[in-house]
Amino acid sequence: MSELGLLDTNGILRQPWVAAERTSAGLGWESQYLSVQRERPYGASFAAARTHLVILHLDGPVTVRRGQGRLSRSRQIPAGGLFIHPAGRDLTVELGGPLSTVHLYLTDDLLQDVADVDRPVLLAEELGTSDRLLEQLVLSMDEALRGWEPTARTYVDQLSSMVAAQLVRQHGSAPAGKAAADGRSGGGLGDRQFAAVRSVMEERLADPVPLAELAATAGLSVSQFSRQFKARTGQAPHRFLLGLRVDHACRLLRTGTTPIAEIALRCGFSHQEHLTRVMRAHLDTTPGALRRGS
Repeated sequence: MSELGLLDTNGILRQPWVAAERTSAGLGWESQYLSVQRERPYGASFAAARTHLVILHLDGPVTVRRGQGRLSRSRQIPAGGLFIHPAGRDLTVELGGPLSTVHLYLTDDLLQDVADVDRPVLLAEELGTSDRLLEQLVLSMDEALRGWEPTARTYVDQLSSMVAAQLVRQHGSAPAGKAAADGRSGGGLGDRQFAAVRSVMEERLADPVPLAELAATAGLSVSQFSRQFKARTGQAPHRFLLGLRVDHACRLLRTGTTPIAEIALRCGFSHQEHLTRVMRAHLDTTPGALRRGS
């Protein structure tokens, strides 16, 4: 699948009154596109996009109006407020003041996967809603973007699946959303499935590993795989993979003289400082200290 990008959005971000600060363009994100920007007041209509849109207000309050004529409605939205627009629907919106926002666009395929349906997922058109979990998930995606490391690909995919599940569960406008709300988890991965997935992880320690690839290895959808992997291991896939990377780095540090910077790259860390930061957080030590103590 190709990267999701600006052309897959409804056009707001291509307007002259929007000044982007950072985006996920060029990072290879396939099911999500994230952009953080400063917007000036405007009023405009936009054609439907194939992606669902979540806008998080980073400051405010500011008055926003959506819709046209007698069907329009407006609301003063504070910082933390959310604007949700479903895929496949035109949008008319008016922004009453300057505003900093995070825009997150998600493919409907991602929502169908977590809802376990093979038809489009319908979301409600929401204006200024409050959802603390969704807010924190969007902020976590922006945090991952700020300090982007290619090896965080599995983590971002996991966050996107969690966003999709929350949208389906709390903001769906049709019974399709109920499926994910029921949280059908089933059992954990079988022995063969887990062995195959772990083998891929261990062979790809130095590379970004998309969640979709791990799910395909187990013969499951992404949402099924995430649930069953955690049921089997007690950890989300990205946390388990990070543990494998740290364990392998520790073995190399204890048993050889390979430079620490090279070990970091072999084990999927972007540079020596990245490895040091992770080891300090997880093991309360550093690569240098571990090597000296071996």
